[in-house]
Amino acid sequence: MNIYLGNLNYGVKEQDLQSLLEGFGTIDTVKIIVDHESGRSKGFGFAEMPDDRAARRAIEALTGTQFAGRALVIKEARPRV
Repeated sequence: MNIYLGNLNYGVKEQDLQSLLEGFGTIDTVKIIVDHESGRSKGFGFAEMPDDRAARRAIEALTGTQFAGRALVIKEARPRV
């Protein structure tokens, strides 16, 4: 399952998200979206988890929790159009 992670503190790194999520199961990839011109985080990213049940547990457990001073928005990512 592809997970959307929003409202991220701009200082959060991909390794931070990896550490946050790995307690729920295997993480294939973590990607924070950055502005191409400035290289600065846009405040959201995506994580891919191969086990849908583990991904759903992570979503339920982490939605709205504080992470690096901000309340996480976490949900199943919508497919790209």
